Amino acid sequence: MCGRFTLTADLTLLAERFQFDPAGLSYTPSYNVAPSQQILTVMHDGTHNRAGYLQWGLVPSWAKDPSIGHRMINARVETVAEKPSFRQALQRRRCLVLADGFFEWRQSGSTKTPMYMRLHGHPPFAFAGLWDTWHDATGAPLSTCTILTTTANALVAPIHQRMPVILPPEAEAAWLDRHLTAPEELLALLTPYASEPMEAYAVSLAVNSPRHNAQACIAPV
Repeated sequence: MCGRFTLTADLTLLAERFQFDPAGLSYTPSYNVAPSQQILTVMHDGTHNRAGYLQWGLVPSWAKDPSIGHRMINARVETVAEKPSFRQALQRRRCLVLADGFFEWRQSGSTKTPMYMRLHGHPPFAFAGLWDTWHDATGAPLSTCTILTTTANALVAPIHQRMPVILPPEAEAAWLDRHLTAPEELLALLTPYASEPMEAYAVSLAVNSPRHNAQACIAPV
């Protein structure tokens, strides 16, 4: 599962790293991104990468009630190609979810300790995401997304059995390629990220509440 993450990098750095035009994009770094919030994503429009915001928690276009999004913050790699909520999005509506770290809670008895995981040097990276647009009775659109999860690597496994799919930079273009629709080729991109480039450490209990959104959320304790 992935239920919290961070995106604190400078917008200019993000635009350069993910090759999008930042002009006119409103951006505020976040140390505690939570479900139902608007999160920064990148798609490919057939010509170039385009950045924009999607609400975290997928609401399929055919859903009767948008509250389903609360249960759809993640999609499991093992079933994403079969589940009706995700299979069309896997083939045609993929995105990068920009991040530079994520949280999981390590349980020891009745105690849960929040742990922060990131790449060495704290560079930004991309989760594999899917998106869709739902319309209410008046036709007003709601564009939402979900983050793919897979089995945990050796670093994350002692903390949690699953982790978000972090795409290697060389796989990002393929994930966004609108001409790539074969599920088997797409699923081949969704593997656990190598543990060697990653680090993990305990952080403050403040991150338990989305109301707390400051650098202290990722400070080691």
